[in-house]
Amino acid sequence: MSVRVRFAPSPTGFVHIGSLRTALYNYLLARKHNGKYVLRIEDTDQTRLVEGAIENLLDSMEWAGIPHDEGVVMENGVITEKGEYGPYIQSNRLDIYHKHIKALLETGDAYHCFCSKERLDEVREKQRAAGQTAKYDGHCRELTKEEVQKNIEAGMPYVIRLKLPENTDIVFDDVIRGRVVVNTDEIDDQVLIKSDGFPTYHFAVVVDDHLMKITHVIRGEEWLPSTPKHVYLYQVLGWEAPKFVHLSNILNTDKKKLSKRHGDVAVEDFAKKGYLPEALVNFIALIGWSPEDAREIFSMEELISEFSLERVSRSGGVFDVNKLNWMNNHYIQKADIGRITKMAIPHLIKAGYITEKDAEERYEWLEDMVLAIRERLDYVSQIVDKVDIFFKDEIVPDEGEAMEILKLEHIPHLLDVLHEKISNAETIDIASIKKIFKEIQKEEGYKGPKLFKPIRVALTGSAQGPDLPLIMQIMGRENLLSRIEYTQKNLI
Repeated sequence: MSVRVRFAPSPTGFVHIGSLRTALYNYLLARKHNGKYVLRIEDTDQTRLVEGAIENLLDSMEWAGIPHDEGVVMENGVITEKGEYGPYIQSNRLDIYHKHIKALLETGDAYHCFCSKERLDEVREKQRAAGQTAKYDGHCRELTKEEVQKNIEAGMPYVIRLKLPENTDIVFDDVIRGRVVVNTDEIDDQVLIKSDGFPTYHFAVVVDDHLMKITHVIRGEEWLPSTPKHVYLYQVLGWEAPKFVHLSNILNTDKKKLSKRHGDVAVEDFAKKGYLPEALVNFIALIGWSPEDAREIFSMEELISEFSLERVSRSGGVFDVNKLNWMNNHYIQKADIGRITKMAIPHLIKAGYITEKDAEERYEWLEDMVLAIRERLDYVSQIVDKVDIFFKDEIVPDEGEAMEILKLEHIPHLLDVLHEKISNAETIDIASIKKIFKEIQKEEGYKGPKLFKPIRVALTGSAQGPDLPLIMQIMGRENLLSRIEYTQKNLI
């Protein structure tokens, strides 16, 4: 059987990092087995829809490099669909659900329920007070066809529920969690069709997965308690159930479920900050899945080759932002400098360091600047905190080593010599700067840290940093001279 998987989010807001991982695992399994990866929109809860959520979803998936073979797509700014198993938006499939609910009503595996919300709340409150499982008490299970028809004709609102057998074990195998056994006395007669005529998730997901020939259902562990009802639905509809794979939650460093309260959790948050998609994808792939060796850096092609459901953990993986930053820094350093520069420019413009005109006219200079500091970037938007040395004359020395270096006895003379040589140099580039250093070494006898560290502190305020000749080339003659003069007047 060919592998067919689906990612089926609800359009209720931003794309959570956990949803991105679910999509990724589905995508990796499909690609590894030359199968199909479907994107379906589950919008049966019309009260929770957020305008623009589908567009945001498609943008996030495109940014992350996780394309789907079938489902909802954007063409010329319009949401449309591709594939032979559509519609792929559930609200456009109502006729399909009504057809199958009618079949369940005819076989007696579903029934109309006319209980009001007030009655249901009262029943559950009494059950809780008695220490019982709060669930529907079956009040409408045995209504006759005549009673049902009478209530409908009277205009009474109703839902349609699944009629579970009493005291029956429902058994299914989960790829990650093994055999699961749940007795029907522990679960509810699930609502399948709501009073507004829309299906619940539990009904629509079974119908859609069957009709779309889904072979593996890979989703979050929050759906595990509902799966026995889905399995029973497959049985009464006479369909073969897919393989179930319930992924453990992504946790924060306190081992609690990752949520907005703990910082960035939306894919767009990471994109806006300047994380590279390949770094984020690499990182989340390893939250809950482990390769056979100890490697940590994977291309998408390598992930596809190595991925297997058998190596997905049943325990929750921790989202360690420090690990993500380390990985993103690795990808930034390996990336084409032009790509990082183009990502940096909007942040530099927003911070007021450059204008759009500067970005065009001084692009090569900007590339050199990004090249000089990119090894210090965990994500690209951090660049606005690293570029003061290229735009401002004022020097603010770091506490500790930098302050001690400024007290060295030879610094006044060294800066006088450096100022003179920079003033007289024909050009200020890496070659001419290295020549100046050699001349100072020969003429004044200052070598190694005694030469380079004082110059670095005088120009940048820090004893550590990127390649000094490259920094000086980027600063240019006027900036170098003004910085030397500032240090001479204010710091020594």
